[in-house]
Order: sequence, then C-alpha cells, then structure tokens
Amino acid sequence: MADIRDGLYYTEHDEWVRVEGDEAVIGVTDYAQDALSDIVFLELPDAGDSFGQGDVIGVVESVKAAADLFAPLSGEVVESNEDLLDTPETVNEDPYGDAWLVRIKMSDTSQLDGLMDAEGYGEYLESRD
Repeated sequence: MADIRDGLYYTEHDEWVRVEGDEAVIGVTDYAQDALSDIVFLELPDAGDSFGQGDVIGVVESVKAAADLFAPLSGEVVESNEDLLDTPETVNEDPYGDAWLVRIKMSDTSQLDGLMDAEGYGEYLESRD
C-alpha cells in the first residue's frame, strides 16, 4: 500500500503539494516513485519559469519508463531542488521529504480546491487498480 500523507494535496498525475504561505512545494507521490521503480534522471524547471495548471514542468526517468511532471497549480518557480539532479534516487528514498522537486509562488490559490486530499487520493488509487 502506498504511503499517503495527511495535510497534502494530490493530483491525478501523482504529484503532491504542500502549501507554505503563498508558496507550494511539489513532489511525486510514494505511489508514483514505486510504480516508476529506480529513478535515474530528472529534468526540472528553472527559477523564474512560469506555468499554468496542467502544464508539463519537467520529466522523471527511471529504469522502466519516463513520465512527465505536471504543474498542479499555476505559478512561478521560486526554486528547483537541484540536489536531485546529482542524486535522483532520493525520489525513491524520501518522496515526501528531501525529494521535493519544485517550490512555486502560487498565482491562484483557488486551484487548490480542485486537488484531492489524502482520503480522496487513496480512493482514487483504489479505483485505478
């Protein structure tokens, strides 16, 4: 069973969002990292890049597949976790901690209403199986 954390928002593309003031920290879920298997490469956006909700903002590659990263919210990248470029396996080891991918300044906090909470994401995963 995938580790699903309370207090986060989730997307149907298996990203998680943690709100910190007017910023959102984004990563991939435990379910996603497990499904992808060993992560070997990440492509992340640069600070200052802006995007809309649903835009592709990066790529996660594993020994099994490559997957696009989608923006759960509209905003501007404040910081990308560049440490992961040298140690992408951290995504497998600590998806909700050290393996956060990007931090954005949210441009429309009402978009959070369209994301799932932990219970909703768990139900969503069960419906996919």
